[in-house]
Formats: sequence, C-alpha cells, structure tokens
Amino acid sequence: MQFDSFEQFWPYYLSQHADPTCRKLHITGTAIAIGMIAASPLFPPLVLAAPIVGYGFSWVGHFWFERNRPAAFRNPLWSLRGDLRMLRLAVVSAVRGEASL
Repeated sequence: MQFDSFEQFWPYYLSQHADPTCRKLHITGTAIAIGMIAASPLFPPLVLAAPIVGYGFSWVGHFWFERNRPAAFRNPLWSLRGDLRMLRLAVVSAVRGEASL
C-alpha cells in the first residue's frame, strides 16, 4: 500500500494494531527504546541496542498476538511516527486518568 501522507497512513497503522496486547508491547518497546537513547551518553552502546529492543517488543506483538506483518517492513519511518504517536496518546490518556489502549 502507498500513502501520500502520515494522516492517510494512520488509519492503516491502527488497523494493524487492533490487539490490545500488541499495542501495549509497542508502547513498552518504544518507551524503553527512548529511555535507552536518553541514557546512551552515559553508556554509548545503548543507542545501538535501542532499535533492537524497541522492534523486538513490537515484533512479538505482531507475530504472536496480532498475527500480521509489521507495517515497519513497508513503511519504516511512518511506522516509527505511528509508534511515537501511540506512545504519546497512551501517556496523555494515563495522565488524564482515561481508559488505557
């Protein structure tokens, strides 16, 4: 599938993350990867490990729970942006005391 914009891609991204466990694994992996990047000035190898950890959580969600192929295989940058948006939405929901994803 080809998309002309991220906003066009976003509904597709959500459709590929319908399983709640898959979404939670994405959020967890993205948050850990961001933490690893933040800590990398103190321990530089973390910056190399961050994508492996982040995608590792995500791919478990896709292959074991969602049973589909990760969108990152075809749209890596927009998928990363989708992961970051999903994390932001989860954090905002938690801060507001709303239901989780």
